[in-house]
Amino acid sequence: MANVSDEEKSAMALQKQPSVTEGDVPSSLSSGSQEIVAIDPAVQRKLVQKLDFYLLPWMALMYFFNSVDRSNLGNAKTDGMDKDMHFTGNQYSLLILLFYVPFGLCDLPLALLTKRYTAKRVLPTLMVGWGSMALIQCAAKSFAGMLPLRLILAAFEAGFFCSSVFYFTLFYKRDELGFRIAIFFGSALLAAAFSGLISYGVFQIRHTSIHGWQWLFLIEGLLTVIIGAASFFWLPADAATACHEISTKFNLKKAFAPFKEKKFLLWMLISFNYPVAFATVSNFLPQIVQRLGYSVIKTNLWTVAPNCVGFVVLLCTTYSSDRFRERGFHLVFALSLSLVGLIILAAVDPLKQGGVAYMACFLIAGGAYIPSCLVHSWHNNNDTEENSRAAKTGFLVGLGNLAGVLSAATFRVEYAPSYIPTLIATSCCNVVAITAILTMKFIMVRENRRRDKAQGRVLKAEDVDTSALIDGENDPSFRYFT
Repeated sequence: MANVSDEEKSAMALQKQPSVTEGDVPSSLSSGSQEIVAIDPAVQRKLVQKLDFYLLPWMALMYFFNSVDRSNLGNAKTDGMDKDMHFTGNQYSLLILLFYVPFGLCDLPLALLTKRYTAKRVLPTLMVGWGSMALIQCAAKSFAGMLPLRLILAAFEAGFFCSSVFYFTLFYKRDELGFRIAIFFGSALLAAAFSGLISYGVFQIRHTSIHGWQWLFLIEGLLTVIIGAASFFWLPADAATACHEISTKFNLKKAFAPFKEKKFLLWMLISFNYPVAFATVSNFLPQIVQRLGYSVIKTNLWTVAPNCVGFVVLLCTTYSSDRFRERGFHLVFALSLSLVGLIILAAVDPLKQGGVAYMACFLIAGGAYIPSCLVHSWHNNNDTEENSRAAKTGFLVGLGNLAGVLSAATFRVEYAPSYIPTLIATSCCNVVAITAILTMKFIMVRENRRRDKAQGRVLKAEDVDTSALIDGENDPSFRYFT
């Protein structure tokens, strides 16, 4: 990063423990030589602003195209892609279902590769790879031709979100992380809106040999490749290359240490269940809206508003979560919001009560995206080791991606147009996630109170400089960010 002062370099050293360094910046930093460096809060704020204007928008742009190239299959289907390729039975749902297999299995190894070789190298490589596959999809002529392209695309796209979350933990503090991840992740909602708008325009192109859905893949894939190539020159590797500090070395033993903890089972339960609603919205919202009886063009246009409203709700909720330094209840709010939308959508006849059904789409989109930001902010907030943050984020995001199989498996043609089994299964997953989140919240609050009692003093998470803790989470002075 250009024009970084010495004071900002010292501030960045503190930022290097972002998921564990809380609220107010400590007034001193102990370096390897025990040198004490005073940090001006104004300099700290200036540094964060530089990150917000230099790093964050570009990462959001990259994830924007990640989401576009993953979810535009739904838009293509509304233009008759499945008919042009002569799909039969559940081949479309199978395309989506099988996509999640490499999309889930490749997260952990790619997250570890990002830790080992830096995001500057790994993320642009992945982007050029999936952009190329997205572009080539325009040449597919059948299900057999499309399937391998989707699987390769999935393998390249896998690991981008979890690696990006880990990447952000190298720059932002724990009470800055949730909102920044939301801005980054919120580009997925804008991508859904963008796909609807570009589809609205592209599908009106009349060409004798090139279908509208082929133009869609061609245009969006080409833009992805261009942005991916530019990212090699834009992204800093990590806080080290931004400020000449030394990152912790790659260590597999430390990376997998949290997998032995009892709480990890709860994290797995949460991470597998909350993404089902997100997968349903991202893959099938055009089909859900199409139930209302609109034309192809209007269907894609009407997917824009729910995603835009969802983006606003996402930013407001995550900002509140960071501001009040609270994760659990904000997650429960989000999952409850989408749960209400799912129940309404399952209970009404969309052809007779179209307004109510369309309103339910707003509720689902408003709540489905938030957990992806706050769940992974939450477990990173309470992990003091860089290697374990990479591995844990990769594994849990991958587990969530595999949960997309459940959404795809229940979204079958024989369930159209109501898709009641899909809505019921998704609702059940939300209930399980809410229960697990409240249990995790209870465990963390109880442990914080036990440590307060043992030490004879009341400490909040923001009162603890975790960069000075020798044993991390096991240190008696550690307090969970709940």
